[in-house]
Amino acid sequence: MLVVQLKEGDTLEKALKKFKKKFEKTGVVKELRERQKFTKKSVRRRQQKIRAVYVNKLHTGVIESKKFSK
Repeated sequence: MLVVQLKEGDTLEKALKKFKKKFEKTGVVKELRERQKFTKKSVRRRQQKIRAVYVNKLHTGVIESKKFSK
């Protein structure tokens, strides 16, 4: 169960924003979307390898992240 700690003077909108952020971090919605369709184990493994290579290249500096580049 998610619990949102509120400080004195916090509005309902701020509480909802905190709740949504915590809920998104749990990954429930992402998992539900993944479970809606079946993906073969080999396809899942291939996607993981491609992502691992990409992340490795980001860390080594071969490619620049889109987030931080200006």
